[in-house]
Parts: sequence; C-alpha cells; structure tokens
Amino acid sequence: MINLSAGLSPAALSAIGDLERRVVAADGGRLKLEWNALRHRSGQDVEDVLWWDGERLLGFLGIYAHSAPTIELAGMVDPAARRRGIGAALLDAGLRLCQQREHASVLLVVPRKSVSGRTLAQRRDGSLDHSEHALQLLGDPVEVPADPRVTVRTASPVDQPAVRELLRLGFGGEPPEAAGRDPNTLVVERGGQLIGTARLIREGDRAGVYGFVIHPDHQGRGIGRDVLHRMCRTALAGGATAVDLEVATDNDRALNLYTSLGFRQVITEDYYALPVR
Repeated sequence: MINLSAGLSPAALSAIGDLERRVVAADGGRLKLEWNALRHRSGQDVEDVLWWDGERLLGFLGIYAHSAPTIELAGMVDPAARRRGIGAALLDAGLRLCQQREHASVLLVVPRKSVSGRTLAQRRDGSLDHSEHALQLLGDPVEVPADPRVTVRTASPVDQPAVRELLRLGFGGEPPEAAGRDPNTLVVERGGQLIGTARLIREGDRAGVYGFVIHPDHQGRGIGRDVLHRMCRTALAGGATAVDLEVATDNDRALNLYTSLGFRQVITEDYYALPVR
C-alpha cells in the first residue's frame, strides 16, 4: 500500500537503502536517490512516496526541489514486484502532489536502460527534456599541476550574488533562492578574483560534486581540472571512497575534463518533462 511521507524515519531510510541495493544488483548502474536530501527532509511537506508490503518496501519515489519551480522525481521498484502497477501508482501519487503545490515543471529521471521507466514516462505524455551521464571516480584522481594563484574556500554570505551569477552563466535560468547559502558551497578565486563555484557534499563513504562552474572568461586554462582535483582529494581525505558527478550528454568539454581525471561513466539518465494536470 502507498504511504505519503513527510520526513523519513531511520527505519524508512534503511528500507530505502535495502531496496536500492536490490535494484542495483539486478539492473546495474546507479539510482539518483539524492541521499543527502533524503536524510535531511524538513518534515513539513510530503516529499516521498513509499509502497509497503507489510514491513517490506517494494517501491519508492522521491520528490526533489533542486531548482524550483522545476521538480525532479526519481524512484525504483523491487525487481521481484514489477509489472504490478507499483511504479505507475507511485508516479501518479507524486504528480498529484506536484499539482497540489502548483509546480509548473516536473522532470522524471529515468535510467536509459529502463524500458519500463521510459514507457511509463511516455504513457504520462512525457517528452525527453535532456540527458546526463552519471560519472564516478574510484580511487585517486590523475595528478595535475596546481596553480598557486588559485584558491578554493568555503563561500561566505557576501559571496552569494557572485555565486548566483556564476550559476546563471553556467546553467542558464534563475538559480534557486537559496543558491550560495548552502554550507557545502565552495568558491574559486584566482588572484583574488572570484571566478568559480561548486558544492562538495560528503555522505558517509560517498561524495558528490554539484553546480561546478568556472567563469567562461577563465575556461581553457586548466583551472577547472585543478579545482576538481583538489575537491576529489579533499573528499578522499575526508573518508570518501567514491566521488560522483553528472554532466550533460552534449557537454563534451566538461566530459573530457572529468574523464581526464579518472572519472568513468556509470549510467546515462534521461529526464522526461511530464505535464502536471
């Protein structure tokens, strides 16, 4: 049966982790579950949809407001419980929640290898919006020379306008209101000038790099490679055994940068825009 959850208990998080392991063991790749977000749900709004069979979790759908008003939905169904309508029921429940909150744009994240996920998106009149490669670094990054003029530090409140402008340049559109206030936000300076930003989030033995931007005027000088190398070193020194990041499939420049450091493609994910009726 479906359960709408505002906040996840330790028992629910453990069940989601167990379900994730079963799905990945069967399908390979990875799932975009955003564990940092799951562990820090506000508890004020329903942000997760779970399908329980007694005490066993058979399906899960997470709702992620990374860059409002665009909402991302990502989920999974136990391999032994597929073709029972669980995925469709989870998605419909998630879409109803989005409709109630008047979200205008909803993206469903579908692993490219998932025929059932693609079919479900298309049956909900979804259209392909964009695609991303999920990359992962296991072990030390390839060594690169460090530029002594480049520094990386934690962002301060006075950096927020510059961080927001960098995100506009790097990704287009208006960044979320909270952009730049996340305590995991880093800024890159060269010769005292703020020229880049990223978020480095560590969760247990995993780390993720998000929102990585170097100002266009400073690209092509090896700064991005130098900074990413430093972030990977920091994550590994902090206990991470893997570093994850994502890159648009049409961004060959960034993809080449990441793979030159030792990142390898884990999976390709398609983002389907779904109508909210």
